[in-house]
Amino acid sequence: MQKASHDQVNPINRRSFFHRVSDGLQGAALAYLATQEMTGRQTIQAADHGHATPARRIYDLRPQPPHFEPQAKAVIQLFMNGGPSQVDLFDPKPMLEKHHGEPYFDKIAEDVSSPQSAGGLLRSPFKFKQHGESGTWVSNALPHLAKHVDDIAVVRSMFNNHPNHEPALFKIHSGRLLPGRPAIGAWVTYGLGNINQNLPAYVVLDDPLGLPVNTVQSWQSGFLPPVYQGTRLRSTGSPILNLKPSQEEPSDIVQLQRNLLRQLDQLHRGQRPGRLELDARINSYELAARMQLKATEALDINQESQQTLDAYGVGNKTTDSYARRCLMARRLVERGVRYIQLFINQQIWDSHNNLKSSITSAAGRTDQPVAALLADLKQRGLLDETLVIWGGEFGRLPLAQLRDKNNVKSAGRDHGPRGFSLWMAGGGIKPGITYGNTDEIGFAAVENRVSIADWHATILHQLGLHHEELFFDRNGLKERLTDTFKPRIVKEILV
Repeated sequence: MQKASHDQVNPINRRSFFHRVSDGLQGAALAYLATQEMTGRQTIQAADHGHATPARRIYDLRPQPPHFEPQAKAVIQLFMNGGPSQVDLFDPKPMLEKHHGEPYFDKIAEDVSSPQSAGGLLRSPFKFKQHGESGTWVSNALPHLAKHVDDIAVVRSMFNNHPNHEPALFKIHSGRLLPGRPAIGAWVTYGLGNINQNLPAYVVLDDPLGLPVNTVQSWQSGFLPPVYQGTRLRSTGSPILNLKPSQEEPSDIVQLQRNLLRQLDQLHRGQRPGRLELDARINSYELAARMQLKATEALDINQESQQTLDAYGVGNKTTDSYARRCLMARRLVERGVRYIQLFINQQIWDSHNNLKSSITSAAGRTDQPVAALLADLKQRGLLDETLVIWGGEFGRLPLAQLRDKNNVKSAGRDHGPRGFSLWMAGGGIKPGITYGNTDEIGFAAVENRVSIADWHATILHQLGLHHEELFFDRNGLKERLTDTFKPRIVKEILV
C-alpha cells in the first residue's frame, strides 16, 4: 500500500497556503507585495467604471447613531430562569395569609398548568419588610438586594401570555411566543453596533453547569444578519475555545497576514453580494483575531482586588459561579460591550415544590452577587449609563401546588403568567419606586399593567432607539421587536 504524501493528508486551502508562505521574511515580503498589488488593482477597477456605484450595506458592529440622545449606553440583563415568585419576593399579599388553605381553584382553573395538583391559597413562608428611604417591600429571601432598593424600580404589574416556559421565554426574549425571532440583544446591536470593536457587542455569560431552556435560541439573531447573535463567553478557563493560535508569530508578520486576508475577503465578498452569512463569517474571523488579547484580559477577574472578589462572593461555594459572571459583566461594560445577558441553569426559580427551600436556594446563589454588582457599578460611576434588569419569564400562582397530597409541607407554586414582578436600575430609570400592582392575591396585574412589548419599547427608548423606527426589511415587511403590537413607553418609571 502506498503511503499518503504530506500534502494528501494536509491538503492546502486558501488560508493554510498563506499561513505557510508567511513563514520568514520572504513570506512577509510576499504578503506585502500581494496586498499592495491588490489595493492598486481595486483602485484601477473602480476608476474604470467612470461613475460612483453606491456600495451595498455591510452588516457589522461599527457604532451606529441612536435615534435620539440615550440615557443608557449598555444593558446587563440578569435573567432569572424559571419564573421567580412575585408573592414571595416583591409583592406581599396579606389576603394570602388571611385565607391560607381556602379553595380558589375554580376561579382561575383555566390558568392552572397542572390542575391535578392544585391546592388552596398558599401564604408566603417569607417575611416582608419595607426597606430604604423609599420603603420598598422586599422579603427576607433577598437580604442583600434589600439594602439597595433605593437604587431600583420594582415593576409589579408585568404579564406574559403563556404559562409554559418555552413560549414564555421566546416572548420575553424576542417579543413573540414562537421561535425564530431575533432576541432583544440582537436588535439592540443591530441598531447601535458596539463601542469596542475588539469585543463582541452582544455577550452571553451562561451557566457552566448547562444551557437554559430553549438553549441557544435564547440569544439568536433570527432573521437579522448572523453577526448580531449573542456570543457565548465562558466564565472559567479560556473565554472562547481555540481563540489563541497554536504557534505564536511576530506581530508584524501576523498583521501582514491579516491585511492580505482582509483584501481577499473583500474581493470574495464583492463577487457574492447579499450573502449575510458570508458577511457574518468574515466579521467573525476578523473579530476573533482582535479578541485574542482583549477577551482574555476583559474576563480576567484575577486583576480585581480581594475586597471586590469577596463582595461579589467569588470563592464561596454557593455564590462563586454567579459572582464570577456578575463581575465579568461589570468588566465588559467598562470596556464598551453593548448588551450582556447572564443565564443560570436548571430553572432554579421554577419552584413547583418545597417552596421555601427552593426559593432560598435560588436566592442564595444570586442575591449577593447581584447586590454587589449594583454597588460596584454605582461606586465606579457606571450605573447612570448602564441599564440593569432583573427578572424571569413569568411569576407563580397564589395557589399551592401539591405534588404529594399527603405532604402539604412540600407544596410549591405553579406557573403564573398573568402577573409578575421584575426590577430595573440605572440608565435613566427612576430609583426607589414601585410601579403597578396585582390583585389582592397576586394572581393578575390590574393596575398600570405592563406588557412584554411595553417593556421592550421602554428598554429601547433608554438606549436612544424608538421601537417603531428600529426595523429590518424582510420580504417587503418592516419587522420590529415590538411587531404587531402597539406598545407604550412606561414613562412613569423614567427619570
